[in-house]
Amino acid sequence: MRNFHSPYFRDSSDSEDDVDIDQLAAPYILAAGEDQLEGLVQYLSDDGGDSEPQEPAAMLYADETDSDNTYEEEEEDDDDDDDSPMSDSSSDSGSERTPAAGETNDDAKTGPSQEPARDGEGNKTDTEPERRAIDDYSEELEDDDVIKAIIAEIKRPRSKPPNIQTEDFVVDLSFHPCEDVLAVGTSVGDVLMYKYTNEENVLAATQELHTKAVRCVEFSRDGKSIISTGRERSIVVMDVETGKFQRFWEAAHDEPVYSMAVVSEQLFATGDDDGTVKLWDLRQRDAVFSLRPVEDFISCILANQTQQKYMLLTSGDGLLTTINLLQRKLYVQSEPYEEEMNCMGTFKRESKLVVGTSKGNYYTYNWGQFAYHCDAFVGPKASANRMVPITEQIAVMAGEDGILRAMHLVPGRMLGIVGQHSMAIDTLDISGSGELIATSSHDNDVRFWNIKYFEDFDGIKYNSKPDKKTLKHNLPSSQRVNAKDFFAGLDE
Repeated sequence: MRNFHSPYFRDSSDSEDDVDIDQLAAPYILAAGEDQLEGLVQYLSDDGGDSEPQEPAAMLYADETDSDNTYEEEEEDDDDDDDSPMSDSSSDSGSERTPAAGETNDDAKTGPSQEPARDGEGNKTDTEPERRAIDDYSEELEDDDVIKAIIAEIKRPRSKPPNIQTEDFVVDLSFHPCEDVLAVGTSVGDVLMYKYTNEENVLAATQELHTKAVRCVEFSRDGKSIISTGRERSIVVMDVETGKFQRFWEAAHDEPVYSMAVVSEQLFATGDDDGTVKLWDLRQRDAVFSLRPVEDFISCILANQTQQKYMLLTSGDGLLTTINLLQRKLYVQSEPYEEEMNCMGTFKRESKLVVGTSKGNYYTYNWGQFAYHCDAFVGPKASANRMVPITEQIAVMAGEDGILRAMHLVPGRMLGIVGQHSMAIDTLDISGSGELIATSSHDNDVRFWNIKYFEDFDGIKYNSKPDKKTLKHNLPSSQRVNAKDFFAGLDE
């Protein structure tokens, strides 16, 4: 969460309550790159597979006595997630090797199997995807079951777009509701529009909308407009197709906007660093409603999608505030909590509201009864920065420790780890199709995670006793692989 002015904000590396990544190191994480794997394959082929590989094979295994946990964080390499053969991002990159004598670097990278396709006149075409040397190698030629499993894992097709690396700090991002487009707001006031596929991301447009850092960016419900706020306290409504301004409020708030939410086709709400919330109508020049119900930053805004009767606000001073949209007045305010209330989501057909806090606690409210929670449970110690509901009972949580967790929130259960960043996660959003989520961290990268597999979680026993192992269990979208899952089929 982007706690710009919160006195409680701290970097994940300075937090005493953050999860120690080194303590979660996995015993079986495979850290060999594709170039190392091909070296091993060549080593086995030259030797006929009769002798046991020594040093090349040693690179494939971590010490089994190090830990019983499920994933490790390489401190020496900031890009460890991309270097792992278990990572989707590594599975789509070409395998490189050292060029032989008399061979150029281009020859070494392309190789016979990567000769580009040509048409009848001998011209290059882009109709066929680039192939890698590993794609032409059959894992069945190997005698070692572990090597077979490694090769099969690397050859798996991508199920999500590659990462996006930006030059400037990513402040916020938003998926287009019906197209494969992602809007990224940066610290220099630009909004970058990316068209994404599983193979590549293309920067379609760069919109210079603000003179200072973007604070929030959201698409309208129909996707025809994009709404952004800047640190200079302005709000811009831009036509996505033409890039022209539809609305511009120069001094929309007295303080910079901290959070924003689209309420309906014509309405959206903004909350600033000083606790003021405003409701805006795209058809009017001024705000249609303004109120300062709290004295700290408004961390999250949520509106009821079905009835559109209530709008809820969480704030840094530990209050849940409810506003009656129809009457345009304060409805109820909760008892104060001794922790920042950071994020929230609705579940069970909007009959339950769950709020996540800076201490990793989760409070459940019956819809319409927002004065005090009806249930509570303790999650991971890391601050719950962002929440995205995935199903009627499951949400993905972004923690200050850089870990994305899937949680069954009614009742509270940990399902496992969806993905990891090396630093605290600042942004989180879900695509219009519900198959992808996107996140960004302090290292200016945007990562995608495929969560389509949540459709298979319907049969899970939610009321069973929670298993502490799920705190470290990597789900399929994660760039880590659980050792027990990876080696499960080797004894068959």
